Amino acid sequence: MISVEQRKMAISLIKKAVDDGARQKPACEVVGISVRTLQRWRAAGLSDRRQTVVKTPSNKLNECEQQEVLNTCNSNEFKSMSPKQIVPALADRGVYIASESTFYRLLRKAGQLKHRGKYAVPEKRHKPTEYVATDSNQVWSWDITYLARNIKGSFFYLYLYLDIFSRKIVGWDIYENESSEHAAEILKRARYSENLSSEHSLVLHSDNGSPMKGATMLATMQALGIVQSFSRPSVSNDNPYSEAMFKTLKYVPAYPSRPFDSIKAARSWMVNFTHWYNNVHLHSSIKFVTPESRHQGQDKKILEQRKKVYLTAKEKYPDRWSSNIRNWNYKKIEYLNPNKKAADKQEEKAA
Repeated sequence: MISVEQRKMAISLIKKAVDDGARQKPACEVVGISVRTLQRWRAAGLSDRRQTVVKTPSNKLNECEQQEVLNTCNSNEFKSMSPKQIVPALADRGVYIASESTFYRLLRKAGQLKHRGKYAVPEKRHKPTEYVATDSNQVWSWDITYLARNIKGSFFYLYLYLDIFSRKIVGWDIYENESSEHAAEILKRARYSENLSSEHSLVLHSDNGSPMKGATMLATMQALGIVQSFSRPSVSNDNPYSEAMFKTLKYVPAYPSRPFDSIKAARSWMVNFTHWYNNVHLHSSIKFVTPESRHQGQDKKILEQRKKVYLTAKEKYPDRWSSNIRNWNYKKIEYLNPNKKAADKQEEKAA
């Protein structure tokens, strides 16, 4: 950085050279600056206006004032308060030391910008591990939802296990209470109904409810060799498949408008819903095939047939298409807790 004194000297030397008959451009080159720089110096004065220049603010607090800020923050009266509270409190007494931002900056500089007060420090939650499903029975998701009953303030509890690749309901039951014992029993029945061997690798994802982390449930998963995956506390979209499943269940037109009279009635309705959902419902997230057909690997043939129908129609009525036909390509991958960038790259490779 060229100092003010050096600029003055350069301008003086160039002026003398020009007065003695030299041209301005060669004179500037001898000094080591351009004609444009010389013009800028003359027009703007001798102060350096470059944005990269570090300047000391004229209103900067001196060392004594900075120490006063730290002493105030560390005093018995204010040691548990944030600058947002300290500055107004001082102002109420007719005292102004510095702005809130200055308080924060000096605390940061002193390494004291940490949690103040007795209440718990907010815990940083890390995103759950990413899992990828390329076929059925690799990753399951499960949760519990309330079903209204005819006793006010009381509910039935629907336990439901879902395969995230096919969206098939692989296991469910309804009880009058929540417990890890019920959850473990349904899990064992679901594995049996899917004919999964003891060596079969399976990831099971859920939220952090007590039935999900109960001793019986955790012991059962360990005994069956199931990999545990949990959502972050109070983050509902970490378990999106189960949440979407329950929305479908409760907003389907056949869902009763009145509460269930008994647990038998609730289970009877759920039997019919499960059959409809798995075998009739064309699921939007899996290219409008049924969960059962995708679970069994039949969706590839269905999608190929749809593609042929569309291509034939385009050949027959080309004026009806301004671009490509609808995308009926087989969806190869489903993600649980996806790393967005990695998922996008994987989708591009799979396409």
